[in-house]
Amino acid sequence: MDEEKHLYNHSIFWIDLEKIKPNPYQPRREFDEDRLRDLADSIRQYGVLQPLVVTRREIEREDGSLYTEYELIAGERRLRASKIAGLYQVPAIIRAGNQTDKMKLEMAIIENLQREDLNPIDRAEAFMKLIKEFNLKHTEVAKKVGRSREYVSNSVRILGLPQEMLDALVAGKITEGHTRPLLMLIDRPAEQMTLFKDITARRLTVREAEAAARRVAIERVRKIDAFINPELYAVEERLSQKFGTKVKVEKKDQGGRLTIAFFSPEDLNKILSLIEQPSTLNSAEVLADDLVGAEDLPAPIDDSTADDELYSIRNFSL
Repeated sequence: MDEEKHLYNHSIFWIDLEKIKPNPYQPRREFDEDRLRDLADSIRQYGVLQPLVVTRREIEREDGSLYTEYELIAGERRLRASKIAGLYQVPAIIRAGNQTDKMKLEMAIIENLQREDLNPIDRAEAFMKLIKEFNLKHTEVAKKVGRSREYVSNSVRILGLPQEMLDALVAGKITEGHTRPLLMLIDRPAEQMTLFKDITARRLTVREAEAAARRVAIERVRKIDAFINPELYAVEERLSQKFGTKVKVEKKDQGGRLTIAFFSPEDLNKILSLIEQPSTLNSAEVLADDLVGAEDLPAPIDDSTADDELYSIRNFSL
């Protein structure tokens, strides 16, 4: 039995493509069609240079006869490209023994990580599956995939971003590095969305986005710690939630200024539509009452700098 197991684990067999089932635990969801066609062209010219890895099992038919089926563990891109290339058989190594679902998932993740084929979302979801379904700790996952615990933890945190940001990450509109400053504002959804739109509209670098996130965080801490005009702060919060973007209220001796950030004509039209809604007009009366109650409070400290212009609409042109 041991000799048979050794033979399977170290020998290469030619297997019919139609008998190989995909790995149900394949962590990768996105396959670039152009790259698959390029790989198919290479396979037509040189063949499949690296064998697939599969498991083998005997399945009993209703009439009592047996047939052999294979399940893919590693090599989904090669399998798909081989079908495009018109092959009927592919080389494969058969893993003997009972391969658990966890082992299949681990091997699929490890292979994709080694080839850097997983996008950040697929990688994070694969890690999460190991953590949730197989009760592994971050340190255990890190050890299995040959990465640090921080790498695994930071990858999983990405899944906490809104779907719009995750879609932008997969589409290449933002990079994985941009997720760090966005996650810094995870508890400030309106400001997080404003920063996200700023990154995509102005094509901020990761360093610029991190600096912007720090400025927002420091500004919030300064407002809360210094307790400067809390009524104005509350009004800003309500307006930010209403319009889904950064709002700044500045009150002076006579009147004041209201700044609402937007980054595209669509954003502006959405804000105008919200302003024109009857419910918004009624809310404006309540907010006005709040501002009247703030008249007796000391005026905010004027500590404006160039950083304060980060979300100003004055620098935006359609």
